[in-house]
Amino acid sequence: MIKFLFIILGVGWLLGQLVRYFLRSKLAQLARRVNEAAMEQQRAQQQAHQPKDGVNVDFIPKKSPQKMKKDIEGGEYVDYEEVKD
Repeated sequence: MIKFLFIILGVGWLLGQLVRYFLRSKLAQLARRVNEAAMEQQRAQQQAHQPKDGVNVDFIPKKSPQKMKKDIEGGEYVDYEEVKD
């Protein structure tokens, strides 16, 4: 009877260890797949938002009627004061 009990306990412990090992390996595979999918999605998102070569203009203001007037020839005058060190 004791021998039978030890065999049952040993088989139960062995099965528990095997189940734990397989569950850990399957969870690790699942985590790896999810991580790879997230990285692939992030790469695709970054490639979609990369600016092309050259100048990237996000906003072009509308031309106002004041700026379209050509009252001042040679450009606008900016008053400045030279500062010496």
